Amino acid sequence: MASIPVIVKHQGKRYDVELDPASNGETFKFQLYSLTGVEPERQKILVKGGQLKDDTLLSSLNAKPNQTFMMMGTPSGGQGAVELSRPKEVVKFLEDMTEAEAARAAGATPAGLQNLGNTCYLNSTLQTLRSVPELHEELQRYRPSRNAGGGSSVSSLSDFGLGGLGSSTDLTLSLKDLFKQMSETQEGFPPLLFLNALRSVYPQFAQKNQNGHGFAQQDAEEAWSQIVAQLRQKLLIKDGEGESATEVSFVEKYLGGRFESVTECDEPAAKEAGEQASESSDVFYKLDCHIGKDTNHLNDGIFAGLEEKIEKNSPTLGRDAVYTKRSRIARLPKYLTVHFVRFFWKRDAQKKAKIMRKVTFPAELDVVDFCTDELKKLLIPVRDKVRDIQKEELDVERARKRQKIVHQREEEASGLEPMQKKKAAEERKEEAKKEKEEDTAMTDVYKTDAEYEEEKKASILAAKKELAELLDPKLAQDNGTNKTGLYELRGVITHQGASADSGHYTSYVKKQPSNSKEERDDKWWWFNDEKVTEVEGSKIETLAGGGESHSALILLYRAVDLPTTE
Repeated sequence: MASIPVIVKHQGKRYDVELDPASNGETFKFQLYSLTGVEPERQKILVKGGQLKDDTLLSSLNAKPNQTFMMMGTPSGGQGAVELSRPKEVVKFLEDMTEAEAARAAGATPAGLQNLGNTCYLNSTLQTLRSVPELHEELQRYRPSRNAGGGSSVSSLSDFGLGGLGSSTDLTLSLKDLFKQMSETQEGFPPLLFLNALRSVYPQFAQKNQNGHGFAQQDAEEAWSQIVAQLRQKLLIKDGEGESATEVSFVEKYLGGRFESVTECDEPAAKEAGEQASESSDVFYKLDCHIGKDTNHLNDGIFAGLEEKIEKNSPTLGRDAVYTKRSRIARLPKYLTVHFVRFFWKRDAQKKAKIMRKVTFPAELDVVDFCTDELKKLLIPVRDKVRDIQKEELDVERARKRQKIVHQREEEASGLEPMQKKKAAEERKEEAKKEKEEDTAMTDVYKTDAEYEEEKKASILAAKKELAELLDPKLAQDNGTNKTGLYELRGVITHQGASADSGHYTSYVKKQPSNSKEERDDKWWWFNDEKVTEVEGSKIETLAGGGESHSALILLYRAVDLPTTE
C-alpha cells in the first residue's frame, strides 16, 4: 500500500510526513518523534473521533494527500526538537546493575539505618548530616594523621571502607566509612562500627537502661553536638587556592557562625557607679529556639535565645548581680542549625521532660533581623534583589505555562466540529473576561517558549550584574557563608513522646534534583530507622508540635544561593 504525504502541525511548525496506511499509530508517533523530539508517550494527535491510539491502523483514518493533522505535547527534556543520536553512555537496566550502581542511580531511594537498640536518636542525626553534600566531598578526602589511631595503615583500610576496623576512636574516619557504605546499598544498614566509635569517644552513649537490659535512649541534640565537635577538630580542609590557601575546620567554615554580644548589669546602681557594658565575640554552631508561654513561631524563640540572663560578680557593686547578655549575628554560616529547646530537667520526676507547645517554623527563613547592624547593611540590598528575581522568575514561568495552555486549547479547537469550536471560543472568551476582572488578563501577543526562556535568562543576567555590585567583596569570597540572609529548610529531626529518655526519633530530608535543569518538587525522604518513605512537603508543616506526636527538635537550613543563568 503506497504511503500518503500528510502535514502535521505542532507548536506553529509544519512537518511533511509520509503516512504508511499499513502501519499503526505507534509507528506514526515514532516518525514524529524523530522530527519534533516529543516522545511518543507525550504526543497527542487529534484525529476524527478523538486521539490517535497506538494500536489504531492508519488505514482506518482514510487519510487524503496533504491532509493536516494537529499534534500537541512537549519533550520531557525541555522545549524544541531533540536531535536523535547514539547515547554517550551505554543504557543499563536496573536488573543488570550491581547493588552499588542501583543505589547511586538518579532518584534511587537512599539507605535507611537499622536500629541497634534505642539508636533512633543516632540514625536520625546521621541521616540529616548526610544531607550536606559538602561534607560528603570533604570526608572523601579525609586521611587520619599518622599519630591518630593507627597511622597510614588505617588510611589504607579506609580506602576499602574498612577504616573503622583499625580506628575505633576516630569518629571522622568512621563517619567517612559509614557514608561510603550507605551510598552502595538501598537496604537498611547497621551503623555498628560508627556506634562503637561514638561510644568509645563519648561513653555517655554507652549508658545502660535503668533495668540493666540494653542501652538507654539518648538525646539526638547531644549526639548532633558531639559529632559536630569531633568534625570541628578532625576534618580540616583547604580554604582558597594556590599559595594563599589555608587550612581551616570544615565545621568552622560551613556550620560555624559568630555572635557579637554586649553584656550589661541590670541594676541601675552599677551604671550610676560607672560600670560600662562589656563587648565580646563568640562562635556558635547552632541557634537555640527557647520556648516560653508566648512562643508561637521560630523567630520568637530565636530572639529569646539571643538574650540571656547571667549572674556574676559586679566589680562596682562588690557582689553578685544579674546581667543581660544581648547577642546579634556577625557571621552567618552556609548551613544553619536551629535547636528547639524542648527538654528540661524535671526535679520531681528526676528525668528530662518535654515542652509540648506548638511552635511553627518556615520553609524559607529570613535571619536578617537577628544580625548586627553592620551585617544588616550588607545583606538587606542583596536579600531584596534576590527576592525580586525569585518573583520575576515565578511570574515568567507562570506566563509561559499560561501561554502553553492557550496554545494547546487552540490546537484542540482546530480539530473540533463547528459547534464545538463555537462553544470552546465562548468558554475562552468567558475565562479571559474573568482574568481581566482579576487584573490578570493575558496579553494579545503570545510569546513563544523560546522567547520567554530568553527573557528569563536576560533578566537573571542583568540581576546578577546588579548583585555583583551589591555584594561586599569579603562576603563574596567566603563560599562558606550566607550571602543573602535567606535560608531554605533542608532537614528536620523529630521526637515523638513526652521524655528525652524515651520516645522515638526520626528525620526528614528534602529531596534535591540530580541536576540544575530538573524542576524541584516539594518532596521529602522520611527516615524512620531502616524504613525510608517519600512524603509530600505538606507533612513538614505538621511537625510544629503541640502534643506527644512527632515534633521538630533540630532544623537544618541551607543558605539560599544567588541566582545564576546556568
